[in-house]
Amino acid sequence: MILPALFFYLFAGICVASAVMVIASRNPVHSVLFLILAFVNASGLFVLLGAEFLAMILVVVYVGAVAVLFLFVIMMLDVDFAELRQGFLEYLPVGLLIGAVFLAELLLVAGGWAINPALVKTAVAPIPADITNTEALGLVLYTRYIHYFQISGIVLLVAMIGAIVLTLRHKPSVKRQDINVQNARTKAMAMEVRKVAVGQGLQDPPSREAAE
Repeated sequence: MILPALFFYLFAGICVASAVMVIASRNPVHSVLFLILAFVNASGLFVLLGAEFLAMILVVVYVGAVAVLFLFVIMMLDVDFAELRQGFLEYLPVGLLIGAVFLAELLLVAGGWAINPALVKTAVAPIPADITNTEALGLVLYTRYIHYFQISGIVLLVAMIGAIVLTLRHKPSVKRQDINVQNARTKAMAMEVRKVAVGQGLQDPPSREAAE
């Protein structure tokens, strides 16, 4: 029992420290790297609990896709965080008010929280031997909590659409494809045969806009 307890405190301590560094790091790239470290240690905790499938999903989905995607987006967008922090003091009172409301709600929940003895016995009950961990999770997720599962999928879809809309920028210097113009192109518009005299280079023809 000593070795599992040591691993638990090791994974839990690193996970909590990484979570704190996610919000304390000034560099967003470092925050994403600490987030990956927190996910890996959380998967270690799932392994200690006997939920190998959840540990694998946490590493494959969150570490392999979500966190790396966050890192790539931060590096590609090249966001000027100094400019974003200019209006920090203006929204500080509103942020403090919202934080105080959340703190009061957490204190109310923690103050009225009580552990049901029957719930503790249910949580520590072993998985039936005739089904696997993955099958037991699927039976619960897709039967009893199917509506919550569908609602969470809709929320994630709306969040994805909102992120695309907020980050979509139309720059005038970027050339975009017009499908109608592309389909209307003919051989005469796309190709031009020119005769070049001997000893003379090929000069650029005048643009269509200048000719018109």
